[in-house]
Amino acid sequence: PMKLRDAPSACPSLWRCLPCPPAELRLDLVLSSGQTFRWWESSPGAWTGVLGGRVWTLRQDRDRLWYTVYSEEGEHEEEEQDGCSAKAAKLDGSETDRILRDYFQLDVGLSALYRAWEAADPLFRKVAKDFPGVRVLRQDPVECLLSFICTSNNHISRITAMIERLCQAFGTRLCCIDARPFHAFPSLSALTGSASPCRCHPSWPHLRPPTSFCCVPAGTDAEARLRALGFGYRAKFVSGSARAIIEGLGAEGLCQLRTAPYAEARKVLCALPGVGAKVADCVCLLSLDKAEAVPVDTHVWHITRQRYGMALGGRSLTPRTYQEIGDFFRGLWGPQAGWAQAV
Repeated sequence: PMKLRDAPSACPSLWRCLPCPPAELRLDLVLSSGQTFRWWESSPGAWTGVLGGRVWTLRQDRDRLWYTVYSEEGEHEEEEQDGCSAKAAKLDGSETDRILRDYFQLDVGLSALYRAWEAADPLFRKVAKDFPGVRVLRQDPVECLLSFICTSNNHISRITAMIERLCQAFGTRLCCIDARPFHAFPSLSALTGSASPCRCHPSWPHLRPPTSFCCVPAGTDAEARLRALGFGYRAKFVSGSARAIIEGLGAEGLCQLRTAPYAEARKVLCALPGVGAKVADCVCLLSLDKAEAVPVDTHVWHITRQRYGMALGGRSLTPRTYQEIGDFFRGLWGPQAGWAQAV
């Protein structure tokens, strides 16, 4: 079985690095912020998760972003004398560099954006010094959409556990590291068909739902199985949106919304089961290249009223108020308002 590589000193030949100062990226602030739910701090300063159908461990050291990618289960591995997998070392480094640069959008100069936002907004200036290097991720649109459908009336730790159960039950197993199995995010077809036998793993009970939820017989439809895994009312929205995408624009069409205008992409998303304005804006911002999308919830609504003194009619977050808040921050922070709001 493979062991976790938590630093470049562990199998140095299997690590690569990209130039990336902390002002441009802080892994600890970005990967734990609720933008994504597939990373965990596997040891102090090291983050392990699934990206692009592979398992990665990331670490920052001064002005460098270090990473290692694990081999897939079933790949033939020859063990070197230091216990490192020779097969894993042969991954195309230029391709893994590209995947990571794309995921963290490292071509976007964050320091310059911070300076512009600080000049435009004294309140942002006060916050920014405590939260440097907060970038917006560029995620797979299907994974982002179905993950954020699970966020309604929920909190990060519970969402993370739900997404892990989703991947264990419906996703392809990638590898096992230190007795922990890792799975790819499920395909749309996996979430619309009948289930295979349950693959819950006894070594990680904190990721399992209560005992009464497991195990669900093979042949159970996806929505029923999601309910059995503790998804509640979200089950019909996850399976329903997966089915709607398959029967409609398809995964490729969803990805092509990256080139559509923001308003159009948002409208398409809001037509899917379980997708309201906030979820649509999260997906637009975090996977569809809509940097102007500003997700608004009651917390943002209160901040807008109390700290920015914006006069908002009514005592609740109505669709009209939602739009007014988004427009306010787009006017204040400019075309990358969604990035500023992430800080």
